[in-house]
Amino acid sequence: MKQIVVISGKGGTGKTSVVAGLASIGPKKVLADCDVDAADLHLILSPEVVETNEFVSGERPYIDPDLCTQCGLCAEHCRFNAISENFAVIPEKCEGCGVCSYVCPVQAVSTEPRHCGQWFKSDTRFGTLIHAELGIGEENSGKLVTTVRNASAKVAEEIGAELVLVDGSPGVGCPVIASLTNADLAVFVAEPTISAVHDLKRVYKLTEHFKIPSMVIINKCGINADQENEIRSFCAENDIILAGELPYDMVFTKAQLEGLSAVEYEPEGMGKKIEAIWNKMESHL
Repeated sequence: MKQIVVISGKGGTGKTSVVAGLASIGPKKVLADCDVDAADLHLILSPEVVETNEFVSGERPYIDPDLCTQCGLCAEHCRFNAISENFAVIPEKCEGCGVCSYVCPVQAVSTEPRHCGQWFKSDTRFGTLIHAELGIGEENSGKLVTTVRNASAKVAEEIGAELVLVDGSPGVGCPVIASLTNADLAVFVAEPTISAVHDLKRVYKLTEHFKIPSMVIINKCGINADQENEIRSFCAENDIILAGELPYDMVFTKAQLEGLSAVEYEPEGMGKKIEAIWNKMESHL
């Protein structure tokens, strides 16, 4: 079983659109959407949820109204303003620091497991999809990404899938590091803009640190020739394989509006370009 993680260094480069196209090509696979802060792969794949799991991480304080004397010490010491006027914890503001429990003179504050979101196992037309949704204002997205990655690898082993295809998190932080765990290949999707090229170089340093082989897909070609050349030069200087180039084309938007991948929407046009990229990725693996 091989694991390919598609990342971008920044949001908006077309990473999910590329993943959806690659999902419709190649061997039997399990899909994982690790962009848990703003998951959107399901918008194209229209999954049917078959299993829902709670994601619990850390603890959140609870103020027992029967014990609380409303002395106000908890609200006075809470630097996050997470105590309401009627002395209840405001979940979206609470950081779980525990100071309210520490200062309470009557031990009215206890802790309970913090439910931060949910993760799902779903059926799609391209195979099993493991995806998740982080709660509003919640943290620990890196741990939720790890949960998604572990679950996708487990399902792949159970069904004998040859591939786990991961839609990674944007950026270079903890969620991205968690997305890259056990990856056999990292594929960067870069658009020819100054910010995207800058972040491509940053995320490459991350994969280089973890010694993960990498390839680059230039998306939205045609909008800035100078930046396209900058990406090509960067790949050549660092011995990064250029997997392919995709033009700036409204076919991606039209396909999304139909709930389809670009390969399904235009199999003989954009579909052939993405298929050529997959073939190059597969030969590298």
